[in-house]
Amino acid sequence: MASNRPAPEAPFVPSQRSSSDTFGYGSYRSEEGPWEEWNPTEESLAPVRGKHRVAKQRGGGGFARSSTVLGVGVIAAFSAGGMASANTGKPPVSISMPDLPSVGSLISEDDSGQDAAPALAGFGAEASDTADGSAAAADAGEALRERIMAQAESQQTQVADRAQAAAAKAEAAAVAKAEKDAKAAAAAAKEKAEQAAKEKAEAARLAELAKQYTLPTSSYTLTATFGQAGAYWSSGYHTGLDFAAPTGTLIKAVHSGTITEAGWAGSYGYRTILTLDDGTELWFCHQSSINVSAGQKVSTGDVIGRVGATGNVTGAHLHLEVHPDGAANGIDPMAWLHSKGLNP
Repeated sequence: MASNRPAPEAPFVPSQRSSSDTFGYGSYRSEEGPWEEWNPTEESLAPVRGKHRVAKQRGGGGFARSSTVLGVGVIAAFSAGGMASANTGKPPVSISMPDLPSVGSLISEDDSGQDAAPALAGFGAEASDTADGSAAAADAGEALRERIMAQAESQQTQVADRAQAAAAKAEAAAVAKAEKDAKAAAAAAKEKAEQAAKEKAEAARLAELAKQYTLPTSSYTLTATFGQAGAYWSSGYHTGLDFAAPTGTLIKAVHSGTITEAGWAGSYGYRTILTLDDGTELWFCHQSSINVSAGQKVSTGDVIGRVGATGNVTGAHLHLEVHPDGAANGIDPMAWLHSKGLNP
């Protein structure tokens, strides 16, 4: 292996040139001296013989343009024996450079950019991997965030849909109830209107009938009604309607018809029977006198007798009975009079 000849020991004063012309030193500092001036000789400046190749410095003795060359030079200096410290106080030590063609090729002007590319490419690959990893993590986080947001939006949509469905159901129920109530109200109103119409028609009919019918007497007091129980009546209950009035009060024909009977009738006293055109028999009992005879036609309001107290009585009154179609058992005279538009 080739080696450099040892340089003579001599004091060394750093050049006063700018720091850009110096390798490994900054600007001159006064605290590192003083040093005696060293005059190099022809022998000390003889070129190093060997296979080493040193790259040519460009313009003004400046350092190589690439930071990679600086790194390689530093590595070569440390591998050859280390770098002398400027403030150790010891003279420079000669350095034996090994025969490393690759070092020269690394700092060669022609190949300076070739060998740095793989290292830079490796760094770029690592940086690319890191960036890809960061991008993948960011993409995963963004995907998770989007999925959470989508789930939240879906839940909100479901809640809104349920609320809308409940509101629609409640509204439909309210509408159905309103329609039902409206129909019921309409039906009730219709029924009420129909009932009112019927009542009005009946009132009109009764008013018309009232012109054809009349009460049997006047100045009276109702003292006994149909069906009333008591020992006074042989049947055990009252079979007619009693109009108490003074003796001699006029008795009138309730409606037009034919007198079918007029005379004494036992417990009924003096009795007159008026048969109407529909076959209904009206019995007028306990008369004090009779003004008609059997077979006589009478009209509404004609006088047929007078109030008395004959027969089984406790006082003067008219006992009126109603027998539809001449039946033996009579009906309530009050209801029958009402049906004819009369209100006793």
